[in-house]
Amino acid sequence: MTNEDDKARVANIFDVARLAGVSHQTVSRVLNDLPNVRPATRERVEKAIKQLRYTPSQAARALVTRRSRTIGLITTGGPDFGPSSTALHFNDAARDARYAVSMASMLDSDPASLRAAVELLLRQNVEAIVLIAAHAGALEAILSIELGVPFIAVDAGGRPGVHSVALDQYAGARAAVDHLVGLGHREIRHISGPLDSTDATERLRGWRDSLAAAGLPAREHLVGDWTPASGYRHGLALAADRDMTAVFVGNDQMSLGLIHALSSAGLSVPADVSVIGFDDIPEAEHFAPPLTTIRQDFDGLGRDIMTELLAVLRDEDAADLPRILPSLVVRESAGPPRGRAADPIDSDTTPETASAPAAARQPLG
Repeated sequence: MTNEDDKARVANIFDVARLAGVSHQTVSRVLNDLPNVRPATRERVEKAIKQLRYTPSQAARALVTRRSRTIGLITTGGPDFGPSSTALHFNDAARDARYAVSMASMLDSDPASLRAAVELLLRQNVEAIVLIAAHAGALEAILSIELGVPFIAVDAGGRPGVHSVALDQYAGARAAVDHLVGLGHREIRHISGPLDSTDATERLRGWRDSLAAAGLPAREHLVGDWTPASGYRHGLALAADRDMTAVFVGNDQMSLGLIHALSSAGLSVPADVSVIGFDDIPEAEHFAPPLTTIRQDFDGLGRDIMTELLAVLRDEDAADLPRILPSLVVRESAGPPRGRAADPIDSDTTPETASAPAAARQPLG
């Protein structure tokens, strides 16, 4: 079988959208010869269809013409704070827009389970589908399905041809590490979330880039699973690292376990080791000591999903919204290394930035 035969066999509407640089809804409009598609855009889509030798399914040809005022929401993974909060606020935003939400939640995100969830939602005549997934594989599985309805993903990585919204995980990580660098730390470790999570890999990338920008080494990071138990386990190992003076942790729950482990090993936070978390869960200000962390605006993210979705329903060429920029919340778990005053801070991590509104935005990069 030739490469062209293989393309023809596997090509779907998302492949066409990626090649043409448009959304899959725009491809659907071209397939149905509908208006409101610019001639140049239509030409690119038609060229991509021909190049991929794509044959559309009935689902791909179908645009949403019914008005059920119901949105399908698929969530995957455990009841972690971030995804759960995002789903809650999206439901609120949908209700404010006079839409109902039909949810399909699952721990696993295998392709068969996701396909079953999609088929269930489509049988309920949903006008669109939203994905809030803990694992990057869930998005890949959804993109292999011919939906025939608008689709929005919460995706920190961003994919060509797929409408997405996100909090800027990378910028949040950089703010955390820049703060530690500004305090005078030179050996800053990282406990990441699972590496099949786009949020975790974006935070890992931010940690590395901030250290590189400061001319500091990025030692081997430790991989957790978002739970306090994994933070505790890695904390016991880090307690033996006498060079380390600070840890940037992928979320607040792992920070809790880390602080427990450091205390068990006879180390004090922040006198011996500074700790910065991520998320700003409600309990973070009641840790011992209260946790310096990165606050994420899950309310704003939930509302952005609905704003983007309404724009897509009205205009198939709707542009994605800018990512929401998280903010640094300074508490008591991070301070200068023992015996050293804080260096002057000439980065973005100033007191003004630390108290900036969580809804501040920056353009997609």
